[in-house]
Amino acid sequence: MKKLFLIAASSVALLFAQHASAQTTLLNVSYDVAREFYKDFNAAFVAEYKKTTGKDIKIDQSHGGSSAQARAVNDGLAADVVTMNTTTDVEFLAGTGVVSKDWNKQFAFDASPTTSTMLFLVRRGNPKGIKDWNDLLKSDVKIVVVNPKTGGNGRMAYLAAWGQVRKNGGTDAQAQEFVTKMYKNVPILAKGGRDATSIFLQRNIGDVLITFESEVVSVNREFGEGKVDVIHPSSSIVAENPVAIVNRTVDKKGTREQAKAYLDYLYSDAGQEIAAKHAIRPRSQAILNQYKDIFKPIQFFTVNEYFGSFAEAQKVHFNDGGLFDKIYTTGK
Repeated sequence: MKKLFLIAASSVALLFAQHASAQTTLLNVSYDVAREFYKDFNAAFVAEYKKTTGKDIKIDQSHGGSSAQARAVNDGLAADVVTMNTTTDVEFLAGTGVVSKDWNKQFAFDASPTTSTMLFLVRRGNPKGIKDWNDLLKSDVKIVVVNPKTGGNGRMAYLAAWGQVRKNGGTDAQAQEFVTKMYKNVPILAKGGRDATSIFLQRNIGDVLITFESEVVSVNREFGEGKVDVIHPSSSIVAENPVAIVNRTVDKKGTREQAKAYLDYLYSDAGQEIAAKHAIRPRSQAILNQYKDIFKPIQFFTVNEYFGSFAEAQKVHFNDGGLFDKIYTTGK
């Protein structure tokens, strides 16, 4: 009898083990300030996947500075998908064969289901009277910003500062002069977007934080409403949020179908609305219109308008020995 009980117990344990192993797990490696968005998005996707397929799925998240995350994936971190905040990070992975060369043709809108932009967070009451980019050059203003060498947040802040000069009719020489002066007011470079927020609000460093529009929601949730004022500059850059399937991982695990379903769901009405609730700009115009109170009008410009392409911007400004290295050394 005891032997039969042990056999039965073993069979039950085996069934549970088989069930557990049958559940697919995906790893989404993403940028720093998207963690709350993907926490909500993942819960919705898991429920939808169960409803439509009858199968369970689990989503694991990994967040950090986008460039550091891309390097980690390249070095072996087993992501099924990457969801970044600049195309250069995905292009890097395409260049090393980790994602497909034509990754931006595999999903709509050049494989960028959402966008964002750069704005300013200032301390409550805006004591330094910061209203637009030129105010960042005041001698008594200290700026917190991400290092563009380690995070897409930082690259977009740099390109936004440069591009707004061009948007107002300035030359590249004038843009370089502006950005050089701006970085003289940067006492510390953060590693990623969330690190920048911590420096600004927990360590109480700086008068203004340049960050993604979506970080406003995270700040209000984590630190409480009313800790910061949000300043929308007159012009800013369009920051696309590109996504891609990591071939190396999905081919090994057999998860390509699930990975594609996961990224497709970002384009669904449900996915787009979750993005909007997190102040990430949806591609759906209808949903964007529903959240006009969040997405204030800004004069936008794209990377291509003033920098040719992200690849060209990376080469000229952010590669070792590029303009940023010269500007920040000069600025300090």
